[in-house]
Amino acid sequence: MSESFVPIEDVAKHFSVSISTVRAWVRQKHIPEDTYIKIGSTYRFRISDVESALTSSKKHTGDDDTELTVLVDSWQAEDDDK
Repeated sequence: MSESFVPIEDVAKHFSVSISTVRAWVRQKHIPEDTYIKIGSTYRFRISDVESALTSSKKHTGDDDTELTVLVDSWQAEDDDK
């Protein structure tokens, strides 16, 4: 079964960031176009694809984007605790 698309609010809540931050990640290409659909001004995301993209983005950018690095590191630490 394929994962459903969720609204931007759910992505922000999942990563404990603001909606503005998620929009910035989209503009900065940290979240690639193949992880979401956009109809008009409405975005819908697949969270597992966003997680993979952010993890991959961290590996490719190193520590240049401190906010993204801290976020991905904390998210991965939470997953390790589960």
